[in-house]
Amino acid sequence: MCAGRNSCLNCFITVKDDFDSPLTGGAFIAAALMWWLGWMLLPVRIGTYFDPGVFGRIHEHFHYWIWMYRIHLFGMIVTVIALFALAALVADSPSRVLIWPGAAVASSGMIVGALAAAFYYHHGAWGSLQLAGKTPEAAQAFVDALRVDTEYVTCLVRFGRVFGGLGLVVLAWGVWRYRILSRCIGLGAGIIGLSAMALTMGLPDRLSYYQPIFHAQVLWMLATGVAILRRGVSTAQTQPSASGPN
Repeated sequence: MCAGRNSCLNCFITVKDDFDSPLTGGAFIAAALMWWLGWMLLPVRIGTYFDPGVFGRIHEHFHYWIWMYRIHLFGMIVTVIALFALAALVADSPSRVLIWPGAAVASSGMIVGALAAAFYYHHGAWGSLQLAGKTPEAAQAFVDALRVDTEYVTCLVRFGRVFGGLGLVVLAWGVWRYRILSRCIGLGAGIIGLSAMALTMGLPDRLSYYQPIFHAQVLWMLATGVAILRRGVSTAQTQPSASGPN
């Protein structure tokens, strides 16, 4: 038992600190694994636009396909949880002036991307059921009917990647300036964020080129999670000095 009010408060703070970092680090690792494995284990990938033949292939692996896609989608949402948990860890630190907006914008990008992915998930599953046993002409008519909606969703994909990249750049600035984590973590976030924005805005019709950035972001999330689990997050109250240690 704790002896006195101050001792109880110290016990609470210790337990809280022991809980916060493992939760945040574990969220980053879980999100990375779900996001990556769900995508890599998909037996059929739709691509930017629906192909009439994709629905039959989805139907062949229907239950497995929808579960892998669900894991992929949940990975995106758990990423938002991890980013907000990281922001919460620095709530009493000056670094929140950059970490909070960075996490918020990166999370908004991930949510927009999840909405776009949900479109492909829903129509892929629904189309495979609706077109089971139907003619190729029926599949082509189904795809044609989705064309306008798909064009809109590709815009959501682009916005999600640009917003996510911008959020990572701001987050990287906060990590680098206030050294809440290793500067390598901040540098990685900055490179990934800038690459995501440059590629998406520079080659907006080449969405498939984004795959290397996707893999790099997964690795960054794993590294961030491990770093938080091992060393926690620095929440020093002082402003960083220009001549401080790296």
